Amino acid sequence: MDKPPILQIGPYPQWDQEPLDAAFQVHRYFEAADKAKLLAEVGSSIRAIATRGELGASRAMIEACPNLEVISVYGVGFDAVDLQACRERGIRVTNTPDVLTNDVADLGIAMMLCLSRGMISAETWVRDGSWAQKGLYPLKRRVWGRRAGVLGLGRIGFEVAKRLKGFDMQIAYSDVEAKPYASDMTFVADPVELAKQSDFLFVTLAASAATRHIVGHEVIEALGPEGMLINISRASNIDEEALLEALETGKLGSAALDVFEGEPKLDPRFLALDNVLLQPHHASGTIETRKAMGQLVRDNLAAHFAGQALPTPVL
Repeated sequence: MDKPPILQIGPYPQWDQEPLDAAFQVHRYFEAADKAKLLAEVGSSIRAIATRGELGASRAMIEACPNLEVISVYGVGFDAVDLQACRERGIRVTNTPDVLTNDVADLGIAMMLCLSRGMISAETWVRDGSWAQKGLYPLKRRVWGRRAGVLGLGRIGFEVAKRLKGFDMQIAYSDVEAKPYASDMTFVADPVELAKQSDFLFVTLAASAATRHIVGHEVIEALGPEGMLINISRASNIDEEALLEALETGKLGSAALDVFEGEPKLDPRFLALDNVLLQPHHASGTIETRKAMGQLVRDNLAAHFAGQALPTPVL
């Protein structure tokens, strides 16, 4: 039986690449020197796209593949896929939820602890001799017993909240509506009001046109000069210009960020700040989770071509 031809948008680890190559006729978009030429040559044969959350699939790419049937996203975020173009053509879309939830939540908590206690600078303090020459490291702020807000209480937000309970924190959240599974947390409908009630504000909601820049001037200033913003969702949920201005002027205390507009080429203004923790979009970056994500990408593709129900459809 012929292998279904698919278009692979970005590289995967070798443990995923080998079984993908074994099961499908893979055209590697990311390796093509002339990507438009590749699409012109193979686009009409492509039946599936395997992509990553931050790479997605544009309308132009989708339209270059007239026989496209399914797009399988390696990642929980699918906002970079042109869903409207998919709806118009009846193209299915899948992602890889659940398998990465706990690792993303773990990193969010780690970022809060790391920045609040100044752990990266503290290690430098030891390594560069400052401890021996200057004495004790400057005092930082505690985490336990303080107020945490979770903006978006979906899978990841709920796991973040569960972890925060271990620090005896006062936990509130915002979402489109109160969640029945969060009766022990305080529901705050307005994100600005949530920020006012928070020392730490976690951004964990899915990205969409409706959530673009939901964390803007008002939310950031409500969080205030003692507050910390932690983003483990998507860059588009935050107005980066407003965030940078607030960090530079002291209107916001600090920010821990795993995602950025235009990444990996982030705004150089971030690099000049000492009140930010910068991470390379690796919240799901454990061996165990990445293997599970790759398996789910292939499971969705295999199910589609076998005429079976998709394990994790989003469209």
